[in-house]
Amino acid sequence: MAPKRATPFNPQTFLAKVGHGKTLLQARKRQLIFSQGDAADAVFYIQAGQVKLTVVSQQGKEAVVAILERGSFFGESCLAGHLLRLDTATAFGDATLVRLDKGAMIRVLHDQPPFAELFLAHLLAHNIRIQEDLVDQLFNSSEKRLARILLLLSHFGKEGKPEPMIAKLSQETLAEMIGTTRSRVSFFMNKFRKLGFLDYNGGIHVHSSLVNVVLHD
Repeated sequence: MAPKRATPFNPQTFLAKVGHGKTLLQARKRQLIFSQGDAADAVFYIQAGQVKLTVVSQQGKEAVVAILERGSFFGESCLAGHLLRLDTATAFGDATLVRLDKGAMIRVLHDQPPFAELFLAHLLAHNIRIQEDLVDQLFNSSEKRLARILLLLSHFGKEGKPEPMIAKLSQETLAEMIGTTRSRVSFFMNKFRKLGFLDYNGGIHVHSSLVNVVLHD
C-alpha cells in the first residue's frame, strides 16, 4: 500500500485555525490592541480589517507610523529581543486578528519553511517601506508626502485596480502620518480636488494623475 502523502503546509490555513499559542481576536473600531511600553510577548497577523500603529514622544506628540492592512504582521519586534512595545496598535475599524505567542511564532518559523517565507516577505516589504518613508521625510515637501501617502493607501502601482481609501480617514490622521498640520492637509486636499487628482464620493477616491505631484520637481 502506497504511503499516504502529507498535506502541504498552507500558511493561510494555519493562521485561520486556533491552536496552541495561537488565538483569534475580534477587535472593534478604535479598540486598543497593545500600548507603547506594554510587554512585548506576541506577534499579530491581520486576517481582516486594518490596524493603526502610533508612537508618542516624551513631549506627548503623537505620530501615525503606519496603517496596516489585511495580510500584514505587526508586533514582531519581540522576536528581536525587545521586551517592551515600541508603539501602540489600535483597530482602525473592525478587525480580525491572529495573536501568536512569541514561543509559538518561533516554533512555526523553525518548523514550517512556507510560513517562514511568508513572514520574511513581510519583513522585507516592511524594511523597504521604512527606507522609502525616511527618504520621503528628509527630501520631500509636505504636499508631496501627502500625495504619496494617498497613492499608497489607494494601492496605486499594485496588482489590480486602485481602491477608494477608507471613508472615515480623517485629515488629522493624514497630518499625523506625514508630519504636518491639519490645516495644511486641508489646503492640499482642496488643491488636489480642484486639479482633478481626487474626488469625494462616499470616501476619498484617488486618481492615478496624483502621481504627477510626486514626480514633479
